[in-house]
Amino acid sequence: MQNIEMKEQQYILKNVKSFEPKHIFECGQCFRWDEETDGSYTGIVKENVISVKKVDNDVIFSSFGADNLETLVIDYFDLNRNYEEIKSKLSQIDEFLENSIKYGSGIRILNQDLWETIISFIISANNNIPRIKGIINRMSQKYGTQIDWKGKSYYTFPTVENLAKATVQDLRALGLGFRDVRVFETTHKILNKEVDLEKMHNEPDTKKVRDILLTLSGVGPKVADCILLFSTLKRFDVFPIDVWVRRVMNELYIKNSDETKVNKKEIERLASEKFGNLEGIAQQYLFYWKRDTA
Repeated sequence: MQNIEMKEQQYILKNVKSFEPKHIFECGQCFRWDEETDGSYTGIVKENVISVKKVDNDVIFSSFGADNLETLVIDYFDLNRNYEEIKSKLSQIDEFLENSIKYGSGIRILNQDLWETIISFIISANNNIPRIKGIINRMSQKYGTQIDWKGKSYYTFPTVENLAKATVQDLRALGLGFRDVRVFETTHKILNKEVDLEKMHNEPDTKKVRDILLTLSGVGPKVADCILLFSTLKRFDVFPIDVWVRRVMNELYIKNSDETKVNKKEIERLASEKFGNLEGIAQQYLFYWKRDTA
């Protein structure tokens, strides 16, 4: 990054609706954002360190990095999408969804880099958020690029080429556990273009993209759906199912006395019928509400 000009910038979003940093960064979709003592959040996006702070109805973005901040923010936070309209449409489905939307009214689904999202969600399997963040930070520190801003060092997410330099043992030393082989194999599959990320972006059929993702080591159905929803693939016609989503769907709609017996296919069918092509966004409101109020 030595040849890239790094600059400090600020961008202010005035009278913004459907934007609450806490809801966005703590709904389980991302792992590179941390809350600061003043309530702001700091994260690393591509080759930029960004600070996000909401003051009244304005959101103040400050950054140090390589990209134009306004362009980056509009793209990353999906600001051209009308979430007020989406919430209005989903709120009419039933009172449960309406209440969960009120609770997480500031959620926006981020446009995260596809490569970073794939590796991050492989790491997330059977893992908790503090540990996932720790692993990704150590990986970035070792294989990413350092950015110094305001007396602190930050690290970009490793490129495919740089992470490919890591052996399975190197990855294990970062604390990946059983995920080390999976990250290693997937990195090399993408490096060798056995799976072409660009082709996935250009494929309109979500099922076909999902099938490609499922060929990657460490990517099962839930991880594939998270990648489809939270990355630049931006497919809302998926419904990632974890323990919280199974619980909330069972409690609200299925009402099986033993939630462990609730079939994932049954949840997927119900979600598709009830929420249609916005099921991925509905999932985020329900997940955030259930997990945060548990």
